[in-house]
Amino acid sequence: MREILTKFRNGELSLNEAEKKLKLFYLDEVEKLYNLDFNRKNRTGVPEVVYGKGKETEDIANILFKLAEDNGTALATRVNDIEGVMKSLNNIKDIDKYYNIGINNIAKTIALTKKNYKIKSIGKIGIITAGTSDIPVAEEAKEAAKIMGCDVLTAYDVGIAGIHRITKPLKKMVDEDVYCIIVIAGMEGALPSVVSSLVDVPVIGVPTSTGYGIKETPLLTMLHSCTPGLAVVNMDNGFGAGIFAGLIGYNIYKRLNIQ
Repeated sequence: MREILTKFRNGELSLNEAEKKLKLFYLDEVEKLYNLDFNRKNRTGVPEVVYGKGKETEDIANILFKLAEDNGTALATRVNDIEGVMKSLNNIKDIDKYYNIGINNIAKTIALTKKNYKIKSIGKIGIITAGTSDIPVAEEAKEAAKIMGCDVLTAYDVGIAGIHRITKPLKKMVDEDVYCIIVIAGMEGALPSVVSSLVDVPVIGVPTSTGYGIKETPLLTMLHSCTPGLAVVNMDNGFGAGIFAGLIGYNIYKRLNIQ
């Protein structure tokens, strides 16, 4: 993009030519197999993230590398064969010299970040789970929020079966001035409504497929909540919750730091 703008400034490109090249800039074809949207972060505030499920390990590694090379950092989610992706990444020349690789086996994510790149901190969020079975979804939400620049406080296994457990971590999150809380629950899915009734920040409910009976039960519970200030994403969608929380923080940060 900088090259295009420099050529326009120097008179090497007309306004129409520069505009056309900028519109095409965000698409980059890699080995004729996949198109990468490098300009997505500039356009939407959210960098392109690799959805690993169904992709070959070599493809995941190549896409991660191309995205990190351009954006400074990249994330892959739902990676079932982390060992295979790591093997492919390690085949890339000097990968260890210039990049840090972050693996979260619980979340099934891989983050690739240039060693000289620092993600700008945009604020703090909280992530709460009702049970330990909900932790993989929570960890996915955490990794997604981190790539957006969120500092994350977590409290796991504090569901309504022992409602007294929620008070201490919730108080800490309020004291730490989190601007948003993600609450993840399966079973009957009541915890997000409880949390939303106790805090003055947006709450994002994530229903999980954990529990007995009809798996959609927590989704319906959250959608029918009577507490205002609760938004709900789809079943097991930790990634969506983390990105949404990050977008809230991104827009707050952007407006507070307008020059």
